[in-house]
Amino acid sequence: MRLTVNGRICQLDVAPDSTLLTVLRDQLYLTGAKPSCERGECGACTVLVAGPDGKPAPVYSCIALAHAYENDSVTTIEGLTTSSGPHPLQAAFVEHDAVQCGFCTPGQVLAGVALLARDPDPSDEAIVQAMSGNLCRCGTYPKIVRAIHSAASAMRGSNGD
Repeated sequence: MRLTVNGRICQLDVAPDSTLLTVLRDQLYLTGAKPSCERGECGACTVLVAGPDGKPAPVYSCIALAHAYENDSVTTIEGLTTSSGPHPLQAAFVEHDAVQCGFCTPGQVLAGVALLARDPDPSDEAIVQAMSGNLCRCGTYPKIVRAIHSAASAMRGSNGD
């Protein structure tokens, strides 16, 4: 199958029952998406797939069959940072101490990036709703909300949080 991951076109031999998570981790060695619940309930395996409108949509890669994303563009946490530096949301997670243990962070950041692509100035309620599929066992939800607001502000070019 052909899959574009982090801007790189990959030709892969993939079993029909392979999940996107397995392909990313075991064949492409991208380990930012984490296996955890393996049921699409925790969000640790979240990746982004470009939607029909070109905006990224979060996908639970642990329950997504890889073949369903053939010819799609997938972004993992490893592909979010560019040569000019980390994504503003990655920087905001560090600045607001929203990382904690770090296990859920890749999925949290990618879900937040998808939200900000759809809504550049989300309310607290919109953030909580958008992030509800990503669990944080450390309970750093208030810091995650602050980090998303901060990144949204930075991405809009504002000076305040």
